Amino acid sequence: MGVKQKTKSLSVRKSELSSSFYQLEVLNGQKLTIDKQFPKFSDKVYESQVEGLKASKPEIFQLNIGKLCNQTCAHCHVDAGPDKKRENMSKEDLDICLSIIKRSSSIHTVDITGGAPEMHPYFRWFVEEVREAGKKVMVRCNLTIIVAHPQYHDLPEFYAENKVQVVSSLPYFSKGRTDSQRGDGVFEDSIKALQMLNRVGYGQEDSKLNLDLVYNPSGAFLPSAQKVLEDEFKRQLKRKFDIRFNQLFAITNLPISRFLDYLLESENYEAYMEKLVEAFNPATLDGLMCLNTVSVSWDGYIHDCDFNQMLDLRISVKESNHISKYQEQSMENRPIIINQHCFGCTAGAGSSCGGELT
Repeated sequence: MGVKQKTKSLSVRKSELSSSFYQLEVLNGQKLTIDKQFPKFSDKVYESQVEGLKASKPEIFQLNIGKLCNQTCAHCHVDAGPDKKRENMSKEDLDICLSIIKRSSSIHTVDITGGAPEMHPYFRWFVEEVREAGKKVMVRCNLTIIVAHPQYHDLPEFYAENKVQVVSSLPYFSKGRTDSQRGDGVFEDSIKALQMLNRVGYGQEDSKLNLDLVYNPSGAFLPSAQKVLEDEFKRQLKRKFDIRFNQLFAITNLPISRFLDYLLESENYEAYMEKLVEAFNPATLDGLMCLNTVSVSWDGYIHDCDFNQMLDLRISVKESNHISKYQEQSMENRPIIINQHCFGCTAGAGSSCGGELT
């Protein structure tokens, strides 16, 4: 069937929000006139932790291999899409990343994301090299890429051969809510892709091929309890389509990029920020993904997390903030760069690339 796009990227629309600097000005109250002044996230952290947030040894090497994607989802925090042909990592930088991964004694997992990372010309080579180095590989797959074109139809077999953990977004177990967020035809193509993954063993009991789904709300509200959502997704997908998967990760939408654009356009920004601030949970701080992750952008700069990456907030160690200057010892105990969007990761049960934190 194929995906019909409803959304254009912020950069194509020439939106002011395509600038990370402008987004930060909005988040810090410098570009909006609103009735309520929100507390600073940094103040909340220091109330709970005297020294603030400090990184441990890097265990997860997260790599945004590029922003090129076959979809243009309404809430994409990467602002990815078919027009993002320039923002893709060079082979030279991929070689540097591979060298960092191979020589690291603490990095055990490589988390590859995009865009649709599978569209990168060196994607398969990189996955094979990382697996040859003995590291675990996770791929953030949008599912529709598997059925988008014949050249991708063998991705399930490729993933299975390399024992890749597949993590895929599925906004809901119904067509209406999924397509409204991700584009017409996404639900149907996602179901086909999930069935293809199941056929090669993914999500099946005792197969050791993990297929995990990601849920994020379709509007300006926090996700429901992860276990409740997982049980319902498993029941509905099994009943309707005979689909199985391992875990569901519930992720809070952070107020950046296209979701920030949605909040402003729908006049939900103030109410949503108030929800995040009021739901701040200090118990989530010790589990934040930024503490054991280095997140690398397509142009080789290093960030504390994927969300900081999209706001161009590089790590605090300036002399080692690019992969060409990477020093593993300088990654440990570095202060984490925080800002107002971080309320999204600490609200309620918390949120990370692996779902709830508490």
